Amino acid sequence: MAAFTDLRARALSGAAMAGLGAGAIWLGGPVFIGLVCVLSGLMVWELTRMLDPAAPFGKAEAAGFTAAVVLAVFTWRFEGVALIGLTLLVAALLAWRFPKDRAVALGYTALILLAGLGLIALRGEYGMLWVLWLVALVVGSDVAGYFAGRIFGGPKLWPRVSPKKTWSGTVAGWLVAVALALAFMPLLGAGAGLIVASILITMAGQAGDIAESAIKRHAGVKDSSNLIPGHGGVMDRFDALIAAALVALVLIQTGMLGA
Repeated sequence: MAAFTDLRARALSGAAMAGLGAGAIWLGGPVFIGLVCVLSGLMVWELTRMLDPAAPFGKAEAAGFTAAVVLAVFTWRFEGVALIGLTLLVAALLAWRFPKDRAVALGYTALILLAGLGLIALRGEYGMLWVLWLVALVVGSDVAGYFAGRIFGGPKLWPRVSPKKTWSGTVAGWLVAVALALAFMPLLGAGAGLIVASILITMAGQAGDIAESAIKRHAGVKDSSNLIPGHGGVMDRFDALIAAALVALVLIQTGMLGA
């Protein structure tokens, strides 16, 4: 009965997240930006609680609130190199407040904030279909990796950090990336460069999953938080997406996306 309850909570919260995300992607504009900022703030809050568990009440909340507001204001007021530079400065200031693990805090806070910029830029400059392409890559490679890993098994990718991930699942994710690129090319009006971009983004998503697993293992926690019933925390659900979005941001800034 307990297992059924957990499954029900997982299914309901999953459906709610999917509906909220789809609606925000469809509407775009302030709604999408607002959702990205809120999720980014929650992930910074989770990161602070994991890496600084002895912090007094209010420290993690202040860090998350600051991250969300900064992302919203900077996106509205700045662009280009100035936007990225100021965002990295805020990440450094937030990381400096950690009593230890400052390098980890800086790296992952910067990842969260830059990923937020990437998602906002992708929706604002390229449109809804490009965001759906990004999400499809992350979800598709994750599902393919899950089933391929259990069907084919084989050598582990990095057993010390993520004992469940296999090379067969990783390669399956790359193959799905190629298939999705071919499917989206006519929809997006993109050239063959989309295949390379899709593989790079899929690899980044896989790396993001492993990076969050390493942080949780270091912090000695199973989930980043318990905000999402049956799923754990926001970082647990969006670890791959934020890493993928960071690569998308790089491709956007270099003009390589859609080539």
